[in-house]
Amino acid sequence: MTTARSSHDTGLTPPPDFTLSPYTAYTRAHWEASADNLLDALLPYATPGLAQYRLPGRASHSGGWSDGLEGFARSFLLAAFRIAGARGCDRPGSTVIRDLILRYSAGLASGTEPGHPEHWPPITDHAQPMVEAASVAIALHETRPWLWDQLDDPVRQNVAAWLGGFVGATANDSNWRLFQVITEEFLVSVGAPHSRAEIDAGLARLEDWYRGSGWYTDGDGQKYDYYNGWAMHLYPALWARIAGPRADPELVARHRARLRTFLETHQYFFGSDGAPVHQGRSLTYRYAAAAPLWIGALADATPLSPGRTRRLASGALKHFADHGAPDRDGLLSLGWYRPFLPVTQAYSGPASPYWASKGFLGLLLPEDHPVWNAPEEPGPVDTADRRISLDAPGWLLHSTAADGIVRLVNHGSDRLQPAPQSSQKSRLPQASPHYNRFAYSSAAAPETPPGKDAPPGPDNQIALLSPSGPSRRNRIHRMYLGDSHAASWHAADTADQESDPPRCITTASLVRGPWEVRIHRVTAPAGTPVREGGWAVAGDDAPPAEESGPGWALAHRADGLTSVLVGLLGWEDGGVPVPGTVAHARGHNAYGEHSATPLLTLPRHPGGTRLLATLVVLTSDPDVYGDIPLLRTGAAAHPAPGGNVTVRFPDGTVEHVRADPLPPTRSSRTHPLKELQ
Repeated sequence: MTTARSSHDTGLTPPPDFTLSPYTAYTRAHWEASADNLLDALLPYATPGLAQYRLPGRASHSGGWSDGLEGFARSFLLAAFRIAGARGCDRPGSTVIRDLILRYSAGLASGTEPGHPEHWPPITDHAQPMVEAASVAIALHETRPWLWDQLDDPVRQNVAAWLGGFVGATANDSNWRLFQVITEEFLVSVGAPHSRAEIDAGLARLEDWYRGSGWYTDGDGQKYDYYNGWAMHLYPALWARIAGPRADPELVARHRARLRTFLETHQYFFGSDGAPVHQGRSLTYRYAAAAPLWIGALADATPLSPGRTRRLASGALKHFADHGAPDRDGLLSLGWYRPFLPVTQAYSGPASPYWASKGFLGLLLPEDHPVWNAPEEPGPVDTADRRISLDAPGWLLHSTAADGIVRLVNHGSDRLQPAPQSSQKSRLPQASPHYNRFAYSSAAAPETPPGKDAPPGPDNQIALLSPSGPSRRNRIHRMYLGDSHAASWHAADTADQESDPPRCITTASLVRGPWEVRIHRVTAPAGTPVREGGWAVAGDDAPPAEESGPGWALAHRADGLTSVLVGLLGWEDGGVPVPGTVAHARGHNAYGEHSATPLLTLPRHPGGTRLLATLVVLTSDPDVYGDIPLLRTGAAAHPAPGGNVTVRFPDGTVEHVRADPLPPTRSSRTHPLKELQ
């Protein structure tokens, strides 16, 4: 089989178009060229029968056989969007679409032929092929006139038989239930054996996880992240495309209404440079965060204008391209920008990043669609400072137009199973640093040291220190959420200290502009050291610079990105402000090789409950980081009557935050407190 390179991939990049796209200069041609180049770069890693793609890198816990299928399925998804978007036809002088059809037809035949050296692993209970089967089914549906309908009948029978392994199988009780819905609905569409009861059960289970305001939890518990967009909303919309008139119109309308509601706030998760907020798992899927933007347009379920939709999606694609993803070989590595395994999970194999293919859903929209032809419009972060609260996940978002940074304050998502209903003692739950930090951003990532047992980084945490290491914020117990403030508590046990007296930390966050003030009520035995960390800033060129003094510290990157931590209340030892310090690390951060985190450490807790207040800042606005004295002295926090704390921000604004929630009793420590009204 011969393969011609994209008509866009002739050593030249499609020309920028600042008239149509004043923010990104990207057009549909850039998306097509990006898709073609990603697919071309995979060819050297294809097996002879084109059924698997064996990419270099660490194998997943499912093993190389499954990883090879993953390479086929996820790239097939991208190829399908390219084929269907071109309506199966090549432009004059190009054979890109023809070659993709031949390439993936051959792979389907080889992968589903029993006994073929490259045959795919079967679909069995809880196995990774379940995930990949859904991608194959979606790709087959979207390309049906040009691929499925042209396959030889024995190949169609083999493909249906392989996909049919889903019938009667048990999927993980999470977004995986939707893989079964998608796969079996495709089987219905081609007249193959299926279970309507399993399809209906998967759709019904999704209802159990809906928490309102467009948000699902990904299974039981507080599991909020990008899976809400690139799975929980995406697959119901794609299911409706497959099911067509078979779909319950009331259910389809409900899904679309929820997607519309979700997109009203999802648009706030992208910085002005296109970077998505760095929170949650599977971040190596990168610009798949743009998938719900596209599916909203495809399903006629978006509140966003066509120009804003393209500006946000193109911004995400361009952001990663500008930061080296894909790499020089044209591959998407296991990482964020560069290869960086701590941002991945054990289920991520070398081809796992190609779920980024979901970010190309917009290619299914025809070339004359307004999304491709309306001038780009600014994103919400481009035009004004924003401050919004998200009730379902327990988050505050605050962004600043001057530097285009989005910050997420987390008082509700920990990705842990629900707490046991008995008082029986269980081992400490271990949450991921991508869930248990107080804050996340489009400009910074949590410190994630390599190694399974490496101690967590100190950034965006407050911890009690012990010989076994710092306490961790694992299960998050929500308390209240307002327009600009939120509160939660967590048990502050460590591996060597899980007995009386109780150790817990209640935290209230108040946000304005680039600033966050955290009010902590720290209950701990006398003499326990307490440490708080600010934002970690990271870059590849050189270690961030640092400054520090009594009660404050900062880390500053050469391009201006600055993290500042200032003690406002309670950070004194013997009446003297504790010295600020900066922790430096190498190879601990997805945003760069060198990272630094400002710290404050109280050497001895007095015992009982200590009230602490801290100003936490992440900014690249020179008007903010250029006036360090104002950051050090312009903010303040004072206890006020009624259990409140009065906070003055550096711009002089005074606000109040409740800081006297009832402390948890020992017997209630494994159960959330009732939300305070």
